[in-house]
Amino acid sequence: MKTLLLLRHAKSSWSQDVSSDHDRPLNGRGEQAAPLMGRLIRHHELVPDIMVTSTARRAHRTADLVADACGYDQDIHTTGDLYHASAAEWLSVVSELPDEAGRALLVGHNPGIEEMILLLGGEHHRMSTAALAQLELPIDNWFDVTLIPRADLVELWRPRDVESEGFA
Repeated sequence: MKTLLLLRHAKSSWSQDVSSDHDRPLNGRGEQAAPLMGRLIRHHELVPDIMVTSTARRAHRTADLVADACGYDQDIHTTGDLYHASAAEWLSVVSELPDEAGRALLVGHNPGIEEMILLLGGEHHRMSTAALAQLELPIDNWFDVTLIPRADLVELWRPRDVESEGFA
């Protein structure tokens, strides 16, 4: 059994003059939501064995803030393959995770995250910024995710719901 945590990057800023979409930073709300989700991960004892993030500035900053808040103390892996990735590209990244990692956290973008949850869990769920999905996969090796096993969507957290639960 493997646990896959999918996190959409936190809210980004459109107000700064940046040269590309890839370089957009988090806004104030995003800077608050990312550590909130990290505290949630720590509270539920879901600290990952490995973290992988899109190379986009907003996704990488989200990953850094979540890692600090949840107590993840290893390297955060980055890949351009998660930048505006399709579900097939997400599957490819997941299939290459090291098998010794029982729990993985991937940080990226919509619509790919929503497509991945639909593909694996069989249901569509809206992933707002900084939303976190916990999927349990009936596999022993990450490569087996390419067989499209049916995953259990254990939980889906959105920052506004987490704030009301007292994690703020």
